[in-house]
Amino acid sequence: MQRALIVALILLGALSRLVPHPWNASPLTAIALFGAAHLGRRWGLLVPLAAMILSDLFLGLHATIPFTWGGFLLVGLIGFWVQRHPSPVRILSASLLGSCVFFVVSNFGVWLIGDHLYPRTAQGLVDCFVAAIPFFRGTVIGDVGYTAVLFTLGYLLQGGREPIEQEAGSA
Repeated sequence: MQRALIVALILLGALSRLVPHPWNASPLTAIALFGAAHLGRRWGLLVPLAAMILSDLFLGLHATIPFTWGGFLLVGLIGFWVQRHPSPVRILSASLLGSCVFFVVSNFGVWLIGDHLYPRTAQGLVDCFVAAIPFFRGTVIGDVGYTAVLFTLGYLLQGGREPIEQEAGSA
C-alpha cells in the first residue's frame, strides 16, 4: 500500500504541473505535507522532490530550481509537525504556513538569481515580493484545497484512523 501511495503522489504532483491549471494552484504543497505526515522522514521529503524533478525535466530546468525544490523540502518539514498530532486546525495551519514559506523562498530566489529582473537592493527585494502577490492567491487556494482533499481521502481510506503507521525499518 505504501509503495502505491508513493508512486501515485509523485505522478499526481508531476502531472499537475504539466496539465493546464490556474496560476500556482497545484497539489505539490499538499503532497509535501501529506507525504511527510503519512510516509515518514525519507519518503515524506523525497516524494514532492521527485514530482518536481520529473516535471521540471519536461517543463525545463531554470536557475531558481534550488529555491523551488528547497521550498518544497521546507514544506515537507512542516508536515512532520502535522504528523505528531493531526487535526483539522493543524492541517489548515500547515497548509497556510507552507504557502507562505514557499512564497518567501521561491521569490527570494527570483530576486537573487532569477534573470536579473530586480536590482539586488532592499527595494528590489520588496518589488519582487510585491510583484508576486497576485500569484499568491492561486497558491493559497490550491494549497488549502488540495490539502483538504488529500488529508480527507487519507483519513477515509484508513477508516478514520490516524496517519499510516511506519513499517518496521522504514523512514
